Amino acid sequence: MRPVWQTHACKQRSGRANIQNHDAEANMLTPTIDARRQLPCLVALCLLTCQAPGQDAPVRQLQTVYEQGDGNQTATYEQTIAFYTKLADGSPRVSMHQMGPTDSGHPLHLVILADPPVPKLSDVPTDGRGILLINNAIHPGESDGVDASMMLARDLAADPTPLSNVIVAIIPMYNIGGALNRNSTTRANQNGPKAYGFRGNARNLDLNRDFIKCDSLNARSFARIFHTLDPDLFLDTHVSNGADYQHVMTTAHSQKDKLGQQLGGYLQNTFQPALFGRMKQSGFPTVPYVNSGGAPPDRGFSQFLESPRYSTGYTALFQTFGFMTETHMLKPYHQRVTATRAFLDHTIALLSREAPTLRRLRTEDRKQYCRRTTVPIAWQLDRSVASRLEFHGYEASRPDSLVTVGQRLFYDRSQPFVREVPFYDSYRPSRSVTLPAGYLIPQGWHTVIALMELNGVKLHRVTAATKLSAETYTIDEASSRTAPYEGHYFHDDVSVSSTRGEITAAVGDVIIPIRQPAARYVVETLEPEAMDSLFRWNFFDTILQRKEHFSPYVFEEVAAELLANDPQLRQEFEQRQQDDESFAGSRSAQLQFIYERSPHNEPAYRRYPVRRLLALPAAAQGPHF
Repeated sequence: MRPVWQTHACKQRSGRANIQNHDAEANMLTPTIDARRQLPCLVALCLLTCQAPGQDAPVRQLQTVYEQGDGNQTATYEQTIAFYTKLADGSPRVSMHQMGPTDSGHPLHLVILADPPVPKLSDVPTDGRGILLINNAIHPGESDGVDASMMLARDLAADPTPLSNVIVAIIPMYNIGGALNRNSTTRANQNGPKAYGFRGNARNLDLNRDFIKCDSLNARSFARIFHTLDPDLFLDTHVSNGADYQHVMTTAHSQKDKLGQQLGGYLQNTFQPALFGRMKQSGFPTVPYVNSGGAPPDRGFSQFLESPRYSTGYTALFQTFGFMTETHMLKPYHQRVTATRAFLDHTIALLSREAPTLRRLRTEDRKQYCRRTTVPIAWQLDRSVASRLEFHGYEASRPDSLVTVGQRLFYDRSQPFVREVPFYDSYRPSRSVTLPAGYLIPQGWHTVIALMELNGVKLHRVTAATKLSAETYTIDEASSRTAPYEGHYFHDDVSVSSTRGEITAAVGDVIIPIRQPAARYVVETLEPEAMDSLFRWNFFDTILQRKEHFSPYVFEEVAAELLANDPQLRQEFEQRQQDDESFAGSRSAQLQFIYERSPHNEPAYRRYPVRRLLALPAAAQGPHF
């Protein structure tokens, strides 16, 4: 018999689907569906005959749009949700949940496949089975995973044997706004399907650059899904751009050195070789994503480094390693869908076998991270080290362009080859920091605190003014891009200096202890020099602008008095005049120099408000694991 949470009563022939609506804030189940948001689902459900509780519908007969076509069609958003609605209504092993809003106005859905079913979503992380989360249509024109996942879900509902030690969670379509913006022209480099969605979402954001900054409602709802499930393995389905080669499937997976601890070696030496070996046996020899920068990859290429703006970089902050399946854009659509389906099947089979080991390593790595003295926050490619991989490519040449001046890159498919090429897959830390006891975030930075809470960070609210020993950063350099990038003027170059001293935490401020499962997320978002820190994404840009200043004609007399009363300042001022010709000829620069070294200079200017705590107050020292 189905659990109560999984069986919305179907009292009428057009009754409600087996969909649960999880309130965005309280994560509560509600028994109703917003008809304005669920009209496509309700229309599809009018065609269904209700099943009595515990009675399976003939889900095996359900056909996808892809299967009904000629191998070059993909389902629309409405067709996809209708398919999963039928599946959830027809099988006790399938449940469907609304997990929060998206920028499109439609809810983000989550489909759970488990045998036996899990009574509540909150029970999933402690169930004991391996947990796989599959994300589809982050770029809706790259729809291979949408169709592969629908067939996978149908087949698992009909034959749950692969679910013996695994719970499979599927986000049917993540970028709903882009999926609704359907066309047949924007994927200029791609071979099918006939119609597809657009890369930008309802706000024209590339959602695969939004996981750390959470500008979109999609990303915030994804965070709720991710932290509700705490998956052991994450898959994000894509289609590649770049070079031409024989491989149908490549993957941009978690980088071993950046993943670090024990998980990095386990991924590199155990899980990935086994997965790639199974793919080769299935007729889809798989290599890492071809990251050759426009050059022919037959001379070798480097591994893509996924920073936390990307899905797999974000999940790695919580010790969940991931794969982005990157099928080759020029291969026929049916080959790409078949390869994606094979990848999903082999991943489930491997996770079923490896789940106990993987869960143990994740727990150990979380604890070990907090015990380290220093941790890396940025990485750089080490070209002194290269592995070898078997690459199936095409010979390349550079004939004259038929259209423009110069030459073009041409891959000759009549000249295939298989050869070993160097693969640069080692990265070394380019910046590390010592681990503090914790961080203090003043309550005024509520947008940052909200992100911490959204991502499951354990925090302590100060209830009485408290003296703390802390380290304070000053932002010495923050050079920004000259053009917007995903709605921000990202800071590419950041450098800081620091001082130590006593500060006062006010009532309502937030202390974040470092000894907790989300420690790596905390460090790599709050350390300003980290490669995808919140500072780089402009969350703290107000400190880079002065709020007070001086009128030169008034400050002239103050400056003269300061120089007369401070011999050291006068010496520095005169030395600068001698050393810097432009400074010596600029009255405004000279007054600015004196102002910045005077008591009138505002202390908040370029002072990073998040403090590194050298010790925690007793109230914040409780167990956090």
